[in-house]
Amino acid sequence: MASVQPKIKSKVRCVDGEIGEIVHVIADPISLEVSHIVVRANGTQRQVPVATIAAVRDDSVELLCNAAQVSGFPEHKPEDFLTSKQVEIPHLENKVHVEPGDLLVPFPVLEKSCARRNFFTGFIHVIGALIGLPLVWPVLRFIMAPMYAPYDNRWIKIGNISKIKTEDVGVQFIFKKSFKDSVLQREEDKNHWVVKATPETLKKVYPQGDISFTDEKGEVIWVNKQTIPYVAFAGKCPHLGCGFKWRTHKKLGQVFLCPCHLSIYDNSGKVLDGPAPRPLDVLPIKVSATGEIEIIDVEYKSGKKELVRIA
Repeated sequence: MASVQPKIKSKVRCVDGEIGEIVHVIADPISLEVSHIVVRANGTQRQVPVATIAAVRDDSVELLCNAAQVSGFPEHKPEDFLTSKQVEIPHLENKVHVEPGDLLVPFPVLEKSCARRNFFTGFIHVIGALIGLPLVWPVLRFIMAPMYAPYDNRWIKIGNISKIKTEDVGVQFIFKKSFKDSVLQREEDKNHWVVKATPETLKKVYPQGDISFTDEKGEVIWVNKQTIPYVAFAGKCPHLGCGFKWRTHKKLGQVFLCPCHLSIYDNSGKVLDGPAPRPLDVLPIKVSATGEIEIIDVEYKSGKKELVRIA
């Protein structure tokens, strides 16, 4: 029956009666002929060789065997086959026509035995990665070095307390900070604010007592004592990192005001209004006998209620 080309959904009749219908047609990719029909019968799908076909009609196929013999044929496993659209076999569709639906061909044995050909693909990728890693690693290390560098805990001089004339007033100090990125030594302009706080303001800055600062290992590197009147605030708004100013508010008096989203803070850094999730960030500060102000340029992640140090 090499020339048999049955139709999908045709009824299948055995010598002892109708048993089901055709749901797939399988072709031999070597001979380019139909090799099996897949018959759905009694809830299972069986691969029936075309040699058992006695006749093919417009809407049915008659078999030479009985229903019991059909149930003994191999069960159809879809994962073992590809459609003729998934694999290109020259001249196959010119010789075999299946209606309606796609023609099935067996999945290549070599590919099927190697975990669906993904093993070799993955193996090649792994080998390529191992070969390329020695070349790529220096570049990756160069690019990623700043991400894994330890926190910069250097003390930086930003100015002298002689600039501060009045208590409980925010005074801006602009300075240059030198740093090294992957290769180049660079400088950037930065600014922080310092307040000479009265005892009442200090109580609001240090409600839990002295403030300790730690490095990336969790070890304490400095403690701000609540008895020291000078308080340094980072120059970025904790909301989204914008710069803020010292301004006079009609109702609140003198405050720190962020123009980006109108967060307002008092002279202790406490949030008075706006979307800021936390008070202004307090920095480690020390003042020398000559009045020189030094800070550690600690930086925390914006938009978080808790303090998450990032630099």
